[in-house]
Amino acid sequence: MDTRQLVDRYIEPDPHRPGPGEARLKTYGVPIWALIGHMNAVQGRIAQAAQDYDLPEEAIMAALAHYRDHRAAIDARLEANAASFV
Repeated sequence: MDTRQLVDRYIEPDPHRPGPGEARLKTYGVPIWALIGHMNAVQGRIAQAAQDYDLPEEAIMAALAHYRDHRAAIDARLEANAASFV
């Protein structure tokens, strides 16, 4: 499955929080920004992130593809989340 198909299969906008930084996984509801933050914590290990969230590895790959396309929006969301804990 190519990258576009993965994104189409797994990624959807959050109807309550518009914008690419708020997209989430279809069916699972996990925000992409949260997965990307976790990927940083597990040093980019796709299998580990998939296991930790009980997701298919393809879903993690779709999240990474979405991140590549919307890096600035997702990084801003991660920063906003981190700032809320300071």
